[in-house]
Amino acid sequence: MVTRSKNFRSGLAKTRRSFFAKIAGLFRGNQITDETWEELEMLLIQADMGVDTTLELIETMREEVTRRGLKDSAQMESLLKDHLVALLEQVSRPYLPDERMLHVVLVVGVNGSGKTTTIAKLAKFHRDRGEKVLLAAADTFRAAAIDQLKVWGQRVGVDVVAHQPGADPGAVVFDAIRASQSRGIQVLLIDTAGRLHTKHNLMQELRKIKGVAQKQVHQAPHETVLVLDATTGQNALVQARKFSEEVGVTGIVLAKLDSTAKGGMVFAIAQELKLPIFFVTVGEGLDQLVVFDPRAFVEGLFEENSRRLR
Repeated sequence: MVTRSKNFRSGLAKTRRSFFAKIAGLFRGNQITDETWEELEMLLIQADMGVDTTLELIETMREEVTRRGLKDSAQMESLLKDHLVALLEQVSRPYLPDERMLHVVLVVGVNGSGKTTTIAKLAKFHRDRGEKVLLAAADTFRAAAIDQLKVWGQRVGVDVVAHQPGADPGAVVFDAIRASQSRGIQVLLIDTAGRLHTKHNLMQELRKIKGVAQKQVHQAPHETVLVLDATTGQNALVQARKFSEEVGVTGIVLAKLDSTAKGGMVFAIAQELKLPIFFVTVGEGLDQLVVFDPRAFVEGLFEENSRRLR
């Protein structure tokens, strides 16, 4: 796997060269003015940080600038970076932090978010760590979803437990857990439906799947990971809020981060939903899953711009 810092630098190229390039440009001047604050506020909102998160950040920074008597805009850049890192670190935690014989991971998200390919990347991530992995095709409402997961399973070298299209997803999860226990599997990754006839039915089905897992394995699922498409901006935040309320999301994988010129949603997720980001994907390859690191992410947003301005 490519190093985190290198992956962040390459994956954040679009974001770094758009809104955050403009933000870096604010720090060319020698003095901090009211116009500096207004421009910073506008750019952060445009970068999908969200109004509430942006206003709270600006207020906190202005108070600190006044308290410390800061005048130089270069000091303001450093202060902004530190506050952005702190915002992410306040909710940061490792993915699957506890040791168990079997980890059950429920992966949720709307269709088109990159959920199934993210599961394949997660499977490779665990395999690279020497763990035995099994996939469960619990999105039984689309035959294409089952077939797609099987194809990815073959590519990664991981078996898939699947039933016929239209089967009970809970039965798939039950069989996958039993298979995991009999085979000595260490990580079970469960794919789920991203769309049913109504959102209520979808959430009801996800809760049912969670209930099956809880009955079979102590404290399962041990993570409920929501895959979000970074290119959908604030819509992804709405999705995250809904899934969190209904199924108790424990963390985020932010997919397609390399395909968007906006990166502010990462901070909105942390501030408004209090959810950690476990991974980001910065490319289509199976190796393009990066363990999220708050400091590396923020430095990746500013690094190239800061060099250019000096």
